[in-house]
Formats: sequence, C-alpha cells, structure tokens
Amino acid sequence: MERGKKRRREEEEIEAENRDANHSLSLEQNLSFSDTNVALRMMRAQFPQFDNVAIQPFILQSQLYSSVKDRTQVDRELESLRRDKVVRIFKLNTGQDDHGIMFLEDYLKQLEHVVKRMEEKKQGDVDVFKWFKGHVIESKLEPSIEHEELYALLSLGGQVKDGHISLLINAGLLTRQLIDPNMYWFAIPNIGSMLKGLSQGRKELLSLLNRRRYKEMMLAPLEKMRLRLSPLDMRFHLRDLIGSGHLKTAHTPSGIVVQVSKD
Repeated sequence: MERGKKRRREEEEIEAENRDANHSLSLEQNLSFSDTNVALRMMRAQFPQFDNVAIQPFILQSQLYSSVKDRTQVDRELESLRRDKVVRIFKLNTGQDDHGIMFLEDYLKQLEHVVKRMEEKKQGDVDVFKWFKGHVIESKLEPSIEHEELYALLSLGGQVKDGHISLLINAGLLTRQLIDPNMYWFAIPNIGSMLKGLSQGRKELLSLLNRRRYKEMMLAPLEKMRLRLSPLDMRFHLRDLIGSGHLKTAHTPSGIVVQVSKD
C-alpha cells in the first residue's frame, strides 16, 4: 500500500514539473524518454488546451514509439499500465493501426461531462451511464466488447433495454465494429473534431515537407510553425509521424533534422 502511495506521489511530482516546464521545452530537448509512463505523463502535460472542445488529453501509441526507442518495451509497459487500470486504450477510426491512450482518471472526467450533458438534454434513461461506469469500465479493460458481454455487465446495474445501448452509442462511448456488428469499440466522447484534425494535419505536414528541397527541415523552426487544418499543435503531429515511420530524424552539428521517409 505504501509503495503504491509513494509511486503515485512521484508521478504527481513528475506531472507538476512537466506542467511548469513542458510548454517552454522544445521537442529537440525532450524527444526521447527511457520509460513509457514518464513519456505518457510528459505528453499529457504537453497536450494542447482548447476553449471550444471538452476533451481530456489523449496520447497516440505512435507518439510513444517516437519517444521510447524500444517498441517491445512500449508495448509491454503499456499493457501493464492498462491491466493496472492506469490507462485505457482506444481503437481510433483514423487509420488501421491508430490507437489512442487516455489516463483512466481523465477518461472518467470525460464520461462525467457526457452524463451531465445528457442529463441537461433529458435524453433517455441516464442510469445506464452509472451501470456503464460501475460495471463495464471497471471490469472490461480491453478496447472492445461483445454485445452479450456488454448486456450482461450492464444488467448488474439494472434492467437493460436496447435503448440503453443506443444511448451509450449516441453519447460517443461506444461505436459498432463494421466487420462484426456484434462487437463494439470503446470510444472517447467528443473526439470527432480532434480526429478530423489529426488526419488533415498529417497530410498538411507531409505535404509541407515534401515541397521542400531534399524533403527535410530543421526541427527547431519546424515545431514553431502552425498547421492551418489541425487544432492539434505541430509537436503532437511530429511525434505521431516520426513514431509511425512517415518521418525520420537525423542528428547534425546544427541540430535535429526532420526528413520524409523514403517509401
């Protein structure tokens, strides 16, 4: 128990330091980390602030791959954090292999925001959100769930009707899998505009670099640029595209160069 408290205290200290330092730290100064948990907390602290979208910080798995050199280590540590209920992992609809990661406490805040909005709109029987939080989120840690299992877990809270599941889908907490309509992906509510920006920002950044001579640019001036088509900042996109292998970095005497990877 004491060890758990100590670990949590250390993590809070890391986050406090990150919040103070990270917005001013350049990507060049904190491009790589030795530990997945530290990388996650650093990126959470660096997540852009939005006035018009109620979204908690999320991190892409590709961003972790850009920051922790050993991918096997990332997968192993991420799996451990998922099992320990520190984070949840979500399949995103922006690409075949895109996964988003959210700290469980942030996801629960996002869930509370959705429940409040549904209550204000008086849309259906909002008790289902309590059942979802207390029985489904608590026990189902994987990114997807089968219809029968979802029904069974929700039934621990009360009598489930089809309308309840529709309410969870409308709230953005679940999406149906296209290949198997009997399966659902867990989803992050309100993330739609961010995912649109993610897809558009990827194209814009690659297009920008492809137009340059040698298809490269120094990292320091590049990360100060703003993308027109994405609300997410350049640092977010650079980490993503480096981790997914679309971009690569090279160290030179004058700093880090970002290059488009050859096909």
